[in-house]
Amino acid sequence: MKLIIVESPTKAKTISRFLGNEFKVESSYGHVRDLPKSKLGIDVENNFKPNYAIYPKAKPLIKELKSLTQKAKEIILATDEDREGEAISWHLVQALDLGDEKSIAHKKLDPRVKRIVFHEITQSAIEEALKSPRLLELNLINSQQARRIVDRLVGYELSPFLWRKIRYGLSAGRVQSVAVRLIVEREREIKKFIKEEYWSIEGKFDKKNEKQYFPAKLQKINDKTLGKLEIKNENQAKQLTAILEKANYQISGIEKKEIKKNPAPPFTTSTLQQEAFRKFGFSAKQTMMIAQQLYEGIDLGPLGTQGLITYMRTDSLNLAQSALAQIRESIKNNFGSEYALAEPRYFANKSKGAQEAHEAIRPSDATKHPSEISTYLSREQAKLYGLIWKRAVACQMAQAIFDQTSIDIKSIDLKDEYIFRAAGQIVKFDGFIKVYTEGLDEKTEDESIMSLPKLMEGEKIKAEEINALQHFTEPPGRYTDATLIKTLESNGVGRPSTYAPTLATIQERGYVEKIEKKYHPTEIGYLTNDMLVENFPEIIDINFTSHIEEEFDQIADGKINWVEVCREFYGPFKKHLIEKEETVKKYAEISDTPCPHCGKPMIIKFGRMGKFLACPDPENKFTMPMPEEAAKIKELQKKTKGEKCPLCGGEMKIKRGRFGFFLGCKKYPECKGISKIWNRIGFKCPHCKIGDVVERKSRGRGKLFYSCNRYPECTFITNKKPENQKELEDLYLTWKDKPKTEDKKKNKIKKFDKKKKS
Repeated sequence: MKLIIVESPTKAKTISRFLGNEFKVESSYGHVRDLPKSKLGIDVENNFKPNYAIYPKAKPLIKELKSLTQKAKEIILATDEDREGEAISWHLVQALDLGDEKSIAHKKLDPRVKRIVFHEITQSAIEEALKSPRLLELNLINSQQARRIVDRLVGYELSPFLWRKIRYGLSAGRVQSVAVRLIVEREREIKKFIKEEYWSIEGKFDKKNEKQYFPAKLQKINDKTLGKLEIKNENQAKQLTAILEKANYQISGIEKKEIKKNPAPPFTTSTLQQEAFRKFGFSAKQTMMIAQQLYEGIDLGPLGTQGLITYMRTDSLNLAQSALAQIRESIKNNFGSEYALAEPRYFANKSKGAQEAHEAIRPSDATKHPSEISTYLSREQAKLYGLIWKRAVACQMAQAIFDQTSIDIKSIDLKDEYIFRAAGQIVKFDGFIKVYTEGLDEKTEDESIMSLPKLMEGEKIKAEEINALQHFTEPPGRYTDATLIKTLESNGVGRPSTYAPTLATIQERGYVEKIEKKYHPTEIGYLTNDMLVENFPEIIDINFTSHIEEEFDQIADGKINWVEVCREFYGPFKKHLIEKEETVKKYAEISDTPCPHCGKPMIIKFGRMGKFLACPDPENKFTMPMPEEAAKIKELQKKTKGEKCPLCGGEMKIKRGRFGFFLGCKKYPECKGISKIWNRIGFKCPHCKIGDVVERKSRGRGKLFYSCNRYPECTFITNKKPENQKELEDLYLTWKDKPKTEDKKKNKIKKFDKKKKS
């Protein structure tokens, strides 16, 4: 028996379908060892030796895997091909007693152990990988170790400093703190921003008597080009408009040129996360979760379980030669030979610190058109697979060609010469845009894709309208998942595997919140950031963080020693931390509220659930909610009067948790009954006749909908708020007659099977 160990059970299931009975495929369920949670776990005096421990929950699994290794002829480690995957294999070797650090370093571990890597989970890729196994790559392992150790040193030594100086439960991190700093600084830019008024003059012109209207913008007065803020107020704008309305106009210049546009490169991790946000509003975490499912394998019914995309943690823009050939054939078959390239198109990576060894993200089989397999995918999986397929195919398609025309229109018979400019373009050959165009984070003022009437130089035309339009300058936009990842990547902060967890962490810690998919810093976010910027500027400096990332890359390339990188960082960091521990005072803010206990002004403190008031006497533990919170509690008490505990039937009281206010049993901890505070709209559920119709918000876009508060026992739901009982009954009948999602899915699968048979 040949034992293959991967890190994911889904991956194990997919791979096992490709192999014969001689192979047994098992999963490690991710990392089996790590630094202990209860202590630092690093011997800083002994070359930063990490003291790894097997996870308690992984111990039964390790026991089971050990018994399998004893019977195995070969032990094949098939974890992911990146540094994290290499480290998982390294930990497995030691946890399974197949070798220690010294034997791995000297390439003398158990001779049965082999390491294979592959970029996609397909039968051909697995078979090819099995033909060319290798040894564990120590440089990759050391790079991952160095990152883990530096991050542990920052987290476990700087976080307690924040606990002592602000409040318990805060955390600092090499990448997360930089992300918070970017968001805080952007918010301050927005608050400082003073908008400026400006005006533009736009004309609606007509080729005489032909009613072929087209817009043009005032560009010049005599030889002076108008700047964006040149026309500052309405008075100026109206004066200009009055002059221009009296003028006659003629075409003073026509410039025609052919514009060629190239497609965007295939996806890397960061560009996939950015584009999935722009097109579908997916968070970085959501994108990576769906991509993982597509990579590890989807059950395609009669086609079997297959991995649909290549490995999704990469910053390479390369595509394998076999993939390029397959994509070219797909282009010819789906769109025609004129859309295919004679030679493949290659892309140079401009990202700081990008690793070119792997492939970009692409469909593992470009012949699988999204429409052919969408039946077997969830809505989100279908969207993301379609996006990856289109981008990979488009990057190897012919350029898009446009005919671009710029027309200058000058005033005649006026003292000064006023020149308007109209610009337009028409698609001459659609090329790659037939399949895909990249989304934008912000609107641009590019030439609009419109056709202009046929005009000749010197030809007189009529100004149908001259309009003055008011504008205001806008502050920089708040960060979204797309723009924050783009900024982190362009500055070399973090790596493909870190973006999604970093963005999730800064929200979980309460440093930022998402409002309409944009990041806003919280009060605790401002406070923590300011304390770190003031006292540890080097730790949350973009250039420093980028420099450390470059050093991790150099370790992976075997150019520098990982222990030296840790030593170079830790010495100054520890010295600085000791100094600041003595000089920085604990954050304290005095309120106007007198303490009922001692009469002195109460101190505002931060707790896990936000601010609260505390007695200034350190010996007294008396606390009170903030005045605004006390008012909210009073309001909710009225709203929930008479609510009974769902477990014991006793009285309930308002409590505050991590996600806001809720009802908890007064008998806690004897009774642990809790209940959500519903926004009831005054109607009983028409379906179950027991529950109440309540207002709810969708997770994604925060859209309001109305449903029974007994969900999932009762599934009644409607998007429209009923205004009266009759309207509720009508909405109920519409919902009742609507086919349910499962029925729709079954019908789609039947149609797909029928299509395949025919």
